[in-house]
Amino acid sequence: MIRSMTGFGQAELHADGVRIQVDMKSVNHRYGETVFRMPREWLVYEDKLRKLVGERIKRGRIDVFITATRSGTTASGAEIDWALAAAYKQAADELGKRLEISGQLTIAELLAIPGLVQVHDRLQTERAIEQALVAAVVEAANQLVMMREMEGGHLLVDLRARLEVLQTLAAETSSIAPDAVIQYRNKLRQRIDDLISDSEVIIDEQRLITEVALMAERSNIDEEITRLYSHLSQFNVMLTACEPIGRKLDFLIQEMNREVNTIGSKAGQSDLIKLVVDMKAELEKIREQVQNIE
Repeated sequence: MIRSMTGFGQAELHADGVRIQVDMKSVNHRYGETVFRMPREWLVYEDKLRKLVGERIKRGRIDVFITATRSGTTASGAEIDWALAAAYKQAADELGKRLEISGQLTIAELLAIPGLVQVHDRLQTERAIEQALVAAVVEAANQLVMMREMEGGHLLVDLRARLEVLQTLAAETSSIAPDAVIQYRNKLRQRIDDLISDSEVIIDEQRLITEVALMAERSNIDEEITRLYSHLSQFNVMLTACEPIGRKLDFLIQEMNREVNTIGSKAGQSDLIKLVVDMKAELEKIREQVQNIE
């Protein structure tokens, strides 16, 4: 299945009070390039994340935007049970009133209450965030790949239709090419007849045959048509490949253009020239589509 090089993917996960959002988009690029924009403290994970993206996307420029939103309870690595603290404070106030004892709870006494403050394991927190970050990047990349495959399906339909048009044009070119030699021979004979109409010069039929044969050899396009058919067949086969084929298709288009240009240089007939122009126009449309294939 062919893939487009344009697409978008998004994912959002939460880990230990941190909301992680990943936005990933890709555009056309000759090679594979991935650019990350994320919090500085997460740059340590960049190489790992780049490898994960590269395993799924081989070609195109991929921009990855990673944002983090933290809750206030996890910023210090500790979480306070405010309800428990309030309950202890209320109980202390009631004891003071009923027993007519003066005094206030100190911070030190509150911190000594079991379970009031839960200190997070920093290493455990970092691992949780790393796992969530990796999972979010993978999910966004998978969504991006799905969109690229969907657009690739549309490209496939268009390319197959244009290849059929090109195949038809090549067949027409092959069928009318022999007529060019016949027309050249008739025109050459007519020109000679016009030149000697008022004289008694005798036409050297052997020389005329030789000249027509030389012209036929110079204008023969059988080899170019054969190679063009071969390239078209390879192109169709590549469209069914399961690997990135954009560069290979681009190379094939260059080869097809070379054959069509050679046919154009040999064409001396207006019908052939028109077909060459049509083939070049169709090849340009195919080339534009191939530029967007991974």
